[in-house]
Amino acid sequence: QVQLVESGGGLVQAGGCLRLSCAASGSILNIGAMGWYRQAPGKQRELVAGITRGGSTNYSDSVKGRFTISRDNAKNTVYLQMSSLKPEDTAVYYCKAEIATIPSRYLEHWGQGTLVTVSS
Repeated sequence: QVQLVESGGGLVQAGGCLRLSCAASGSILNIGAMGWYRQAPGKQRELVAGITRGGSTNYSDSVKGRFTISRDNAKNTVYLQMSSLKPEDTAVYYCKAEIATIPSRYLEHWGQGTLVTVSS
């Protein structure tokens, strides 16, 4: 069994910072791409940022320049450093990872989500 556990969400004022973490645990052989998604009330889940195992990153236009995704492969953990937060960043943030528990078979796994609320 594989688990992704997010932490670091909370309430912050506009302009503030938060750092989200997502740690994978279980019978993990390898982890491929990892990413952060978010879902605001009444909206579809959207990609925020992604990172390959080698460290290549991509960001949605709405967070580019404000958020930074990183990962620690030794700890099976992905991070999202969020700065200059805006009220429109308010959402439940989910991490996703492509995880292999047997050779060359990667499956998508999702965390349970962590709520980020940005007050104006």
